[in-house]
Amino acid sequence: MGNPKTSRRQVLKSATGAVAAFTIVPRHVLGQGPTPPSERLNIASIGAGGQAAADIRSVTADRGTRMVALCDVDLRTNRRNAPSLSQFPDAKVYQDFRKMLDEMGDKIDAVIVGTPDHTHAVAAMAAIKRGKHVYCEKPLAHSVGEVRALMKAAQDYKVVTQLGNQGHSFDTIRMFCEWIWDGAIGNVHTIHCGCPYVNSAVDLLPRLSEKEEVPEGLAWDLWLGPAQERPYHSFYLPGRWRSWVPFGNGTIGDWACHVIDPPFWALDLGAPQTVTAQVKDYEPKTQGDAFPKGDIITFDFAAKGNRGPITLIWHSGQEAIPRPKELEEGRKGPNSYGTGGYVYGDKGVIMYGSHGAEPLRIIPEEKMKAYTPPAKKLPRVKSHSDDWLRAIRTGGKAGSDFSYGGPLTELAMLGVIALKLPGTKLEWDGPSGRFANSEEANQYLNPPYRQGWSL
Repeated sequence: MGNPKTSRRQVLKSATGAVAAFTIVPRHVLGQGPTPPSERLNIASIGAGGQAAADIRSVTADRGTRMVALCDVDLRTNRRNAPSLSQFPDAKVYQDFRKMLDEMGDKIDAVIVGTPDHTHAVAAMAAIKRGKHVYCEKPLAHSVGEVRALMKAAQDYKVVTQLGNQGHSFDTIRMFCEWIWDGAIGNVHTIHCGCPYVNSAVDLLPRLSEKEEVPEGLAWDLWLGPAQERPYHSFYLPGRWRSWVPFGNGTIGDWACHVIDPPFWALDLGAPQTVTAQVKDYEPKTQGDAFPKGDIITFDFAAKGNRGPITLIWHSGQEAIPRPKELEEGRKGPNSYGTGGYVYGDKGVIMYGSHGAEPLRIIPEEKMKAYTPPAKKLPRVKSHSDDWLRAIRTGGKAGSDFSYGGPLTELAMLGVIALKLPGTKLEWDGPSGRFANSEEANQYLNPPYRQGWSL
């Protein structure tokens, strides 16, 4: 499978190269000088501003890599991608990632995808089908169908992948898992978590009829990608697309892959049995182009292994996470901006923050002081990007590859669907990938693309 031509990636992954990766330590690892050109990885990025710019910096900071191509649909002057474009003057610049991948061919080993949610899947799939390793920002995709297609493609094409939930590589998420497995709070039964950020465009809906000219330098058709045709408006970008259903996934899509990651890993949550959304002052049939200003989404998980059933309740925007009685008066919640969660067991409560469960502690403080953490069981990693690059070089597996990040993203996508049918307890059949009790919900699993776009 993959590109019929012999690429640099295929050379690196050949039988001889795979053995060498485990038996020959590169010179730069031994402190014997800079990385020689033959060991460098050529990286391209689809998206060059915002979070993509941060990913670019992380992947290229003394990592033995070379940025050879940058793609961004918005090439207006003084945009958010300007630092990336100036930092890598030798990188070839494109607006269409398909053209970049076709023209650069074997000059690219790996690709960063840092675009709006609705183009994650088409960009990542284009890279995977050309045999490129992929680092994709969270959430992995914009629908359940896209998530499953990317998971399968990554496996079929045998590329190294990583979801951009950077906290998965923190030491604290490993401590969280070790505490849960050690029985620090006994048998877990309930989780309350979420984020207070309001990603809602409800108040902007009356302005949809406004008309604006497409700015020179912005390839609006390419920005739309597979989304259905609509006129340009400045309230879609940059960044504000998260509040619009055709392009983003609201607050749950933006934050679930960070916030739910710790219990998802520690408790092996997998797919839920049911999902139910509650909203106020929101009517999806008339306001469905935008996300609500607040929501509560309940996921019920069946008993699994040595743990019992678990209920996870997500709180977004104006729907605050309930404050536990165990948290001391005057003490702040999970972190300074209220993002994170509380894990309730039959012997106590763990409070954790958003990225990688940082900060992490048992509450109240007297129980934290009385607890003796167990010895480390999980290996620690240098950084999220380093974990991905290491896996590419050794033929290994990254910690939040698509086989892990896919199901984590799918959980958020199920929540997005539940928001379209508030008050309905949707029964999810994970193996079949369908809702058992709602054909209306099933129609949102794999929305159609605009003509000319496909996976």
